[in-house]
Amino acid sequence: MASFTEKFARNQWYVAAYGREVGRELLARTICGEPIVFYRTEDGRPVALADRCVHRRFPLSKSNLDGDRIVCGYHGFTYDTGGTCVSVPGQKRIPRTARVPSYPVVEQDSFVWVWIGEADRADATEIPRAPWLDQEGWTAIDGMEYLPARYGLLVDNLLDLSHETYLHAGYIGTPEVAETPITTEVDDDASVVHVSRRMSDVECPPFYARSTGIEGRIDRWQDIEYHPPCLYLLHSRVAPTGVAPGADGDDSGAFHVEVVYAITPETETSTFDFWAVARDFALDDQGVSDFLWESNRTVVLQDVAALAVLEGVIADEAEGYQELSINIDTGGLAARRLLKRMVEADAPDRTGTLR
Repeated sequence: MASFTEKFARNQWYVAAYGREVGRELLARTICGEPIVFYRTEDGRPVALADRCVHRRFPLSKSNLDGDRIVCGYHGFTYDTGGTCVSVPGQKRIPRTARVPSYPVVEQDSFVWVWIGEADRADATEIPRAPWLDQEGWTAIDGMEYLPARYGLLVDNLLDLSHETYLHAGYIGTPEVAETPITTEVDDDASVVHVSRRMSDVECPPFYARSTGIEGRIDRWQDIEYHPPCLYLLHSRVAPTGVAPGADGDDSGAFHVEVVYAITPETETSTFDFWAVARDFALDDQGVSDFLWESNRTVVLQDVAALAVLEGVIADEAEGYQELSINIDTGGLAARRLLKRMVEADAPDRTGTLR
């Protein structure tokens, strides 16, 4: 389907795991088609290596750690944290080509990020932030679901929240979400898409009514900030109708929720859907945390089910099918354009030089 990006921008950062997933046990995860093994050194540093022994392709993730080195579980080829083979069986001479690729990794805001492109182009300062996930004054819950569909479908889904009215009724959806127009702005220089929906005097969905204790109608803001290819932020504000931020910026009369999605392609038709919800209220209330975790996971699984169906439809459709897009699609269309630009930036020009 030509309207969806089916290749990956390689010279970009992607979330590979939550920090808690990476430890002294070897973790296998495929990122943008690249099989990678993750682990921590004895001093706690995350490491990412190609998950194939150079000798006979045995997955290093099914091997063993010896200190900070991986010993292949098939023939004993041993690799240091940079991917260099330091020992081979039956001989002292180690072939010059006995090494596996290593990948730059950064741990930030509870995520482990990986760069699968040209290592010398990796700049950790370009990783977008989600500080609420491990910041004082906020409490966060999180999870990850496997999506058997291309990542572009999830990007579309999250940039157009009008689907909440229909797919997520009874959780976060109310009629006003679909009825309220959006505003869309694109920062081409920073490669960020902003989509905003501001609703006044609307129904309070159960997701917020039960977690905040608000009774009656609310003012509800949904301000999206998408940093392609991977990070999606939804700045959500709910308050009793008529409670507005003060002239000095004080907004203590409202409840704030930061919804974070890391959208990481596994293959061209499968995606890791990392999700998190951070709040600035009821910080120590485990009951609220449990409710939000169950509710948000249900919402995510509803998306997963719908997008899996859509993936099957797209896979079977005739070549040249034309979509219809309307005003609510402006954010998603802008995201597609930026993703396409990122993919094209990785492609070599006619001289063989990357643009």
